[in-house]
Amino acid sequence: MSTIHTPPEFHDRLLSLSLARVTEAAAMASAHLVGRGDEKAADQAAVNAMRVQLNKMEIRGVVVIGEGERDEAPMLFIGEEVGMGEGPEVDIALDPLEGTTLTALDKPNALCVIAMGPRNSMLHAPDVYMDKLAIGPGYPLDVVTLKMSPAERVHALAKAKGCAPEDINVCVLERDRHIDMIAEIRKTGAAVRLIQDGDVAGVMHCAEPELTNIDMYMGAGGAPEGVLAAAALKCMGGQMYGRLLFRNDDEKARAAKAGIDDLDHIYTRDEMVTRDVIFAATGVTDGSILPGVKRTPHRYTTETILMRSKTGSVRRVIYSNPV
Repeated sequence: MSTIHTPPEFHDRLLSLSLARVTEAAAMASAHLVGRGDEKAADQAAVNAMRVQLNKMEIRGVVVIGEGERDEAPMLFIGEEVGMGEGPEVDIALDPLEGTTLTALDKPNALCVIAMGPRNSMLHAPDVYMDKLAIGPGYPLDVVTLKMSPAERVHALAKAKGCAPEDINVCVLERDRHIDMIAEIRKTGAAVRLIQDGDVAGVMHCAEPELTNIDMYMGAGGAPEGVLAAAALKCMGGQMYGRLLFRNDDEKARAAKAGIDDLDHIYTRDEMVTRDVIFAATGVTDGSILPGVKRTPHRYTTETILMRSKTGSVRRVIYSNPV
């Protein structure tokens, strides 16, 4: 008589501390390259450390958001299998070092980031741009949308918040493609905080406005980072929308390969991340969300934000490790 095999259940609570170790290891590995001007070396150090820790976990993991296609990424590529090969089947979205330039130049908000959920729980976003819009928790659904102009979003959020547009702060990636949008936002009286890199952190800023003084994130950035940001907001609370942007037929082909046929679809947060997930981020350089790695000749100290969407729990874990 044959026995039907049931895959082990995704126990987010049991896996969460192991996930924190993954980002801690990546942050410590890249910390000695902060300010050294070598983006590739910093990224590779984080990648190597992250992969080692993932392969110690009792999971059957598949990287769905990673360093790129297999031919372009020597490690942690999209589709790569990680883990010990036993345990629950999981999807993994990661950015071993979000902010390689920030790390190389010792600028704020470089993070090591990872999210994990049950198999088929996260959008397999192709490596293209995504138009993103995010706000924090506590607002009516669809109070702002991607169909609105930037100015309309500012006015709508100000009305919902019960304040003047001048009291709204918007986070935007500093890119030439955003020049007109930035001008439109400022014309409303709202303030714009420009960030050089790291739009996962940029979106996360919206979830803690009392800490970051950021109310809204908008603009185009990487689609894979959009899924990671959606995972963070699913844990922290808040709304997010994303629409894929295509510059050529090659990018449309990437979407088709990922199983996406509606190229104009606007994804909500819960469409990008459909089930409960766990999320961990460790600071590499000092930022408004997390402090960076502190190094002495004999010790590393890291701080990690560790979150579970199932319970809404947010933990800050300080880890001190002798060298």
